[in-house]
Amino acid sequence: MAKTDVKPVRLMGIVNVTPDSFSDGGSFHDCDRAISHALELAREGADIVDIGGESTRPGALPVPVEEELQRVIPVIRGLALHKKQDSKFTAIISIDTRKAEVMREALRAGAEIINDVSALQYDEESMVVAAGCNCPIILMHGKGDPRTMQDDPRYDDVVAEVYDYLAQRIETCEKAGIRRSRLIIDPGIGFGKTLEHNLALLAHLKRFADLDVPLLLGASRKRFIGALSGEQEADRRAPGSIAAALHGVSQGVEILRVHDVRETRQALDVWQAIQAEDR
Repeated sequence: MAKTDVKPVRLMGIVNVTPDSFSDGGSFHDCDRAISHALELAREGADIVDIGGESTRPGALPVPVEEELQRVIPVIRGLALHKKQDSKFTAIISIDTRKAEVMREALRAGAEIINDVSALQYDEESMVVAAGCNCPIILMHGKGDPRTMQDDPRYDDVVAEVYDYLAQRIETCEKAGIRRSRLIIDPGIGFGKTLEHNLALLAHLKRFADLDVPLLLGASRKRFIGALSGEQEADRRAPGSIAAALHGVSQGVEILRVHDVRETRQALDVWQAIQAEDR
């Protein structure tokens, strides 16, 4: 039986080195525990480990640069050293930050991807850092600041507005000297969006293929899953997270940012095997 091509999908495992992230805040705040968790995610099938030291959950307050550096740089250094010593650890190290100084120091420490929820707009020096390196850059859409983004988000057409925003950020990056081939986009599920906005974006993810850059989806354990399922505990939302992830892949998503790597990898392997059969 003939088989169809199935696009490879990479999993980005989430490592929150924070006391207050919405799902696992405090669980991996200690450097050694954060490193161990990242290594475990890689063993479970994460292609990328995303290290973040500032919560951007709804209502979160900014973290001073020095504090964020103290949280993430030892973790990144530890993972980079482990990567040199252990050929089995091949996961790419990503820094999840809005701050130019954290980006700069993280890259020096061994980070290989910059993941910025502000799409290089929070810190005016971020574009300079991004243009001066040669790593992939993830540009996410978010409406407003985390402190207030969920107060009353409004759009005339959320899909069109998020699309236009990301298109504009891609253009701005290219003008700054960042090659399009280095860019990845994220529609920012849950960042200044209501349940209806999130569902509209998920239903129309294929629209973003027109931007001709890889698409990342970060829906893991988010509030909209709780709203749809009635599950109030974020760490019990793996089934809904996997449902959103598989839908995203069917719509062309190439990177899934997830908490539950083992479960998502298993579901993805089965789903892709089925999809590969030309029926």
